[in-house]
Amino acid sequence: MTTYEQIADIIAKLHDLPAGLTRPEATLGELDIDSLTTVEISIRIARDLGVTVGDDELQPDLTLGGMADLVDSRRTTTV
Repeated sequence: MTTYEQIADIIAKLHDLPAGLTRPEATLGELDIDSLTTVEISIRIARDLGVTVGDDELQPDLTLGGMADLVDSRRTTTV
């Protein structure tokens, strides 16, 4: 499973989104992700993917693809 797929799965479960709405170019704002959910996403990314992403980095204009790129970049810098 790719990083994007893992993130899309986390968001779909936390925000109860149909799979068709999660796409790489969708922004958190477009998906109507609120600040409480961004905290939960941050926690799940740390727990499930082993990468720290602050909820303050999860801005409404961040795309799901951008979030996957951010996680991947953090993985490569910590290895």
